[in-house]
Amino acid sequence: MPDDDAISLSSDEEEETRPFDRKDNLKLDLAALDENPKTFFEFVKRDRRIERRGAVFAPVIHNVIAALGGLEGGEYRLGDEAYGCLKDLKKFWRKDDTDDERTVAHIFWEARLLPNDLVPILLETAGKGAVEDKCAIAAADLATAMTWPIDLAEELKELDDELDQGTDYTQLLLSHLCYKAALLQKGVLQALLGIMLPCIAKEKKARTERDGQIVNVVLHLFRNLAFIKDRPANMHGSVDEAEYSSLQSKYIKALSEAHILDLLMTIASNATQDAFFNQWNTLVLEIFYLLFRGVSSPLLALDQEKRTKDNLAKLLEAENRVKVENTRHASSRHSRFGTTISVRLNNKKTADQDANGAEDIAPSTDRPIVLHRQQALNRETGAILDLKKKKIKGATKKADEFGAEIYLSTDSKAILQNTARTFIETCFNSFLGSVLKDIKSERPKITEKDNLRLLFVVKWFLEFFLAVREQAKVAAKAGRKVTAWDFEVIGEVVERSWIVWILKRMRGAMEEKPKLWIELQAGIECLNQLLLLIDNMSASEIADPDLNEAAELLQQQIIYNGEVLDLSVESLRSYKEGVQSLRYLDSSIRLGYSLLRMLERWAKARGNNELYVRKRKAARSRKKKSQDDEEEENVVQEDVDDTIHEVIFTFDTFEAKFAHEEITHTLITYLSRYEEFKDSEQMKRVVNLLHRQAVKTKAEGLFFKVSTLNLFKTLLSSQKSFPKEQPYKDLVSLITFILRQYFKAVEKEPFLIVESFFPKSRGRWKQFSSWTPEEKVSKKGRGEMEENKHPAEVQVKRGHSWSEQLGIAIACLVENDQQDLVDWTREILALVIAQRKRIIEDVDGSSSQSQIDEDAMDDDAREAAAAKLGQPSNEAMAKLEDYLIPYLSDEHADAATKNPHLKLVFRLVKFYILDDNADELEWYIPAAILPPELQSSLNVINQFLETPLDLKGKKATQMLSKKTSRKRRKVVASDDEGAALPSDVDDEEPKKKKAKKKKEQVLYKSAQFIEDSDVEYGDDEAFWARERAARERTALAAAEGKIATMRSSGTKKRKRAGTGKASKKKTLQEALKSDDEKSDGNDSSKKSDGESAGSDKEERARKKTPDADPPSDDDGVTKPKKGKSRVVISDEE
Repeated sequence: MPDDDAISLSSDEEEETRPFDRKDNLKLDLAALDENPKTFFEFVKRDRRIERRGAVFAPVIHNVIAALGGLEGGEYRLGDEAYGCLKDLKKFWRKDDTDDERTVAHIFWEARLLPNDLVPILLETAGKGAVEDKCAIAAADLATAMTWPIDLAEELKELDDELDQGTDYTQLLLSHLCYKAALLQKGVLQALLGIMLPCIAKEKKARTERDGQIVNVVLHLFRNLAFIKDRPANMHGSVDEAEYSSLQSKYIKALSEAHILDLLMTIASNATQDAFFNQWNTLVLEIFYLLFRGVSSPLLALDQEKRTKDNLAKLLEAENRVKVENTRHASSRHSRFGTTISVRLNNKKTADQDANGAEDIAPSTDRPIVLHRQQALNRETGAILDLKKKKIKGATKKADEFGAEIYLSTDSKAILQNTARTFIETCFNSFLGSVLKDIKSERPKITEKDNLRLLFVVKWFLEFFLAVREQAKVAAKAGRKVTAWDFEVIGEVVERSWIVWILKRMRGAMEEKPKLWIELQAGIECLNQLLLLIDNMSASEIADPDLNEAAELLQQQIIYNGEVLDLSVESLRSYKEGVQSLRYLDSSIRLGYSLLRMLERWAKARGNNELYVRKRKAARSRKKKSQDDEEEENVVQEDVDDTIHEVIFTFDTFEAKFAHEEITHTLITYLSRYEEFKDSEQMKRVVNLLHRQAVKTKAEGLFFKVSTLNLFKTLLSSQKSFPKEQPYKDLVSLITFILRQYFKAVEKEPFLIVESFFPKSRGRWKQFSSWTPEEKVSKKGRGEMEENKHPAEVQVKRGHSWSEQLGIAIACLVENDQQDLVDWTREILALVIAQRKRIIEDVDGSSSQSQIDEDAMDDDAREAAAAKLGQPSNEAMAKLEDYLIPYLSDEHADAATKNPHLKLVFRLVKFYILDDNADELEWYIPAAILPPELQSSLNVINQFLETPLDLKGKKATQMLSKKTSRKRRKVVASDDEGAALPSDVDDEEPKKKKAKKKKEQVLYKSAQFIEDSDVEYGDDEAFWARERAARERTALAAAEGKIATMRSSGTKKRKRAGTGKASKKKTLQEALKSDDEKSDGNDSSKKSDGESAGSDKEERARKKTPDADPPSDDDGVTKPKKGKSRVVISDEE
């Protein structure tokens, strides 16, 4: 074999000097040559380089292939250097790693290396001995490389737009189909299994690294064969094409016959116990993903023998439906002479123009249109004209990102059914748990596609599990004995860690740019199956309380985690035709339907109890300008973590989120494909969501668009061909309701016809719907209502006297046509005045009996005597009682509780409230309010009713302002003696930042100064001894005329000279000091023999507090003796 370095291409300079003699095989573009000669010659050089590379490699490779061996007497004979030739061919294959044209792969395909040489070598050498096994392993290694999947999307991305325009992968894809057919020959898969079984059968200590590599190669070959897709079935194709369209069914049968599926089950079930098998868990996951991709799990759960008959019945039914539809619009067989109809356009408009004498009518207006279709007799002219129009074929929509449904034979479906059953019963929990553990651990073998495959496999097997349980229910109702699966076999996926991981992957797919729609679709389908699983666990026929409790807990976790709720809305809003697949659309609608139904049942079961859900709020990026003048760029500082807080959840609020134009567009798009619905459940889901929008959220205005109304018209015209099932009947009823609402709205607002041509975004639909906005309360008002349960109170702005305030409050009631409340207030005052006057007169007698010589008194004496005369005696005051104001009607009770203007009048006339926190406020007049004071209030009211206060052209309400709530101090009792400590704590619930700051301050101060303990620290006797000595020194100094607590000279340096404020301040300080010295001298001189002020204070202190107990406050904090004292703010005003 030639050395690798010996195989080299000639340089570009040599290629340019060679004559160009292949003009017939090139497509020369003379225009491109004139515009860009350099690019043209680059194409020529590339083509010559490709041929040069193939011309160099082809002879050498063919010689190596010939040395492998050949047929002799009908048997394949290996060459003497077969193993070395296989290794050389593998070296040649590696040359394609840097070749976009895959030259070596094309040469291998032209030589038919795999079907003519590698397959016979495997059959001849596998399991025949050490040397032969080496050849078999090398052949399997080369076959694995030749069948490695081609990712066309990635390959095309890597191609150069100019130099690689002639690259063709069609031949390589065809070669893979041929390789798969060759490897499915009898005995080949058994030979491959014979290569890997000896490596697995070894003891754990005897295994080497090469054994793991051999198993890895063979498993990758199984993966490669499962990856190769069949060609679409074509009844007009050849025999080879028909064979290539059924290779997957043959492959599944071969895997079953060779017991390879059992081997995969063994690896999957031991992935958590043996590290040797754990290294291939992701590879086994990919094989299962490829085997079950494109297979419907609900259909696979059915009896496959009866499926053939059911499929035939459905096909006949569909064919009959198409015939009926065509017959309805077909021509009658009795129309012997055909049909000819002349149609004139704008006939009414033309008649009006003729009547007005208009002669400049366009020629096209009078020209009639001739129709030759018989349908024109009973159908609209516009519909017949539309039949002549050329239909523009739109872009092909992707059905499913995971692959379209594939055709499999009945035998292969039965094998897959048994495999799925065995997988769920034996290794579902352990295998998927091991894969998820590796993904969370971020092992090197994990790729991004493994997350997608795991989501798909979980979704597929959950759907299969639920379908099998449904079949068991049907069989039980029919009287057959069928053992149903317990929920324990899939218990792994209902753990909280799984739900968290699924939501994390979905959130990551939404946050990626561009968004990962395929992974998001897989996550949505997983959530759908989880919701259905929870619904089955909480079903009424299940009597297990543990299952019901687990289902309720799962529901609570899903609802509490607000991401599920947000994703269900976002998935519907983000759908765009051509971007996501139709399967994504169906999954999103199914998720919204299932989640709303579950939440509705949950809300009904809980009643009016509040429920909190988590709300993730993305942190806003803050831009900070750079201070450097040379750099004008903005430095963006982003918060890494998003803030998560809890909000109150109500079902009506969440349901109202679906009243959005983008969601309506998604639902209408899905409804427009009603002819493609496979069952009535699809129609049921979309009709339910449309009903929630139009009826429950009262958002029928979302459907007032021309495109939507045209679709409704189409649906109503074809309703006779609908299946006789309830969802289709509900659809017709819903469309009728929406159209009725539309025409009612048109009668009220004719301009709606023009609005129908425009989108209903930004809430435009609300003005045309029966939707009514909720009453919103401001944050401040909401806080006050939550605390007081009543509207905010008002007060008169500053600068007004008491009588003016009362006049403004009365004017507010009069402006609002509420003078009856003013009259009610007058009646209350008059009644209380009369009652209290009667009591006072009964006890003290008539005020006329007192004789006062007013002439002999001056004005001040006369006022004092009058005040004394009007003052009742103590006996009369004792008989006066608080007057509780009665409510004679509900209007008075509501006004006294909720009317801020009346409450302001009550407070101004000295009415008080019994309980501020009561649902209905009760007012009373204290007994201390005497009749003269009440009479003055009544006189002021009467005066302002006769002569209203002059407000200088302003309204009375403009003179008011909202009354701010006062901060009240709570009285906190200590644990020891129940003493009250003032605490500046607001009754209102403060904002988060202030509350947190205040809490930190309180905790810090409490921890620093106060400790709840009865333990006494330090030597108390020594402390009080020092205190007594200090008092004696103070008393002795006071007796001598000195002040013991003040130094003879100050410590602060003084300026010798100064003027202005400094000098004035110094003079004031000196004056104060001299006054203090004088007063101290006078006090000391007044003391008697041997008794000083200090000794008197000491004696009084000893009487109050014994020496053993130090003076202290009730809270345990020692009081300061002398010097500066702490300022304590009293609660009393």
